[in-house]
Amino acid sequence: MEQSSTTTSSVTTSTKPQVVKRRPATGIWKDHQLYFLLILPIAYFILFKYVPMYGAAIAFQDYSIFKGVTGSEWIGFENFRELFAMSQFYEVVRNTLLLNLLDLVFSFPAPIILALLLNELRVMWFKKTAQTLLYLPHFLSWIIIGGLVYQMFSNNGGLVNNLITSLGFDSVPFLTEKNHWLLVYLGTGIWQSAGWGTIIYLAALTGINKELYEASEVDGAGRLKKMWHITLPGIRSTIVVMLIMQLGHIMTIGFERPFVMGNDLVKDYSEVISTFVYKAGLQSAQFSLATAMGLFQALVGLLFVVVSNAIAKKFGEQGIW
Repeated sequence: MEQSSTTTSSVTTSTKPQVVKRRPATGIWKDHQLYFLLILPIAYFILFKYVPMYGAAIAFQDYSIFKGVTGSEWIGFENFRELFAMSQFYEVVRNTLLLNLLDLVFSFPAPIILALLLNELRVMWFKKTAQTLLYLPHFLSWIIIGGLVYQMFSNNGGLVNNLITSLGFDSVPFLTEKNHWLLVYLGTGIWQSAGWGTIIYLAALTGINKELYEASEVDGAGRLKKMWHITLPGIRSTIVVMLIMQLGHIMTIGFERPFVMGNDLVKDYSEVISTFVYKAGLQSAQFSLATAMGLFQALVGLLFVVVSNAIAKKFGEQGIW
């Protein structure tokens, strides 16, 4: 019995898998092609995201372009006090929040709806053609889109107004009246971004188990019920992550879109943080004031990301960290 147990113990010891420790350098060399592909993205983020953070010091200086960052006088939070005392500051913050919130309400659901509709198409050539046509506006410059908008909606000679007046109605001030301009602004944004946004959701849809659809068909579920009870829950985590990222940009707005589409007649809506920074920083050479505005914008965006991520986790979602 003692010999048998000894034999069994030796066999067990000999068959136990041995863990081979590899040096980190060996693992890196094995996947060196993948690490090589990371060089450009890492260089991009270092050069254009992290290095420019050094310039945030200008917000706390009486910056002089001739003295540079190291030679300019430090004045603490004086630029922020001056910024918060300006009536225009509250106007551009209000407009930025208004336009971004409206984009969140109307533009954010658009790619989700499009992805659900495209996912239901069964004729492949039509599906691919529709996707291509929907993606195209994303690759157009806002300068080109702005030109198209003026050709379509201009009060004098615009295609839409020509059609309206030919039917015996008065022309509509699409680009010169605030509320009409807001509708054109939102509609143009949806048209430009919705198709490209479907890519992420279509990719998420591929991860849904097909057996769930087959089981629901056996139970007699139609397309709408399958979308509501299977497809939407299947991409819910992706929707939450995209929503958190969108909330992080609630104080950040692109420069081209409001600048190209805006004009003095709709200034009450079109004047936003990015156009304010452009006019204060480049046109008026108030670099410290413009940097203070940019830093304030970034801090508010960071706050929105942290809070929205915490709320998402509280409701059982994964969040972004």
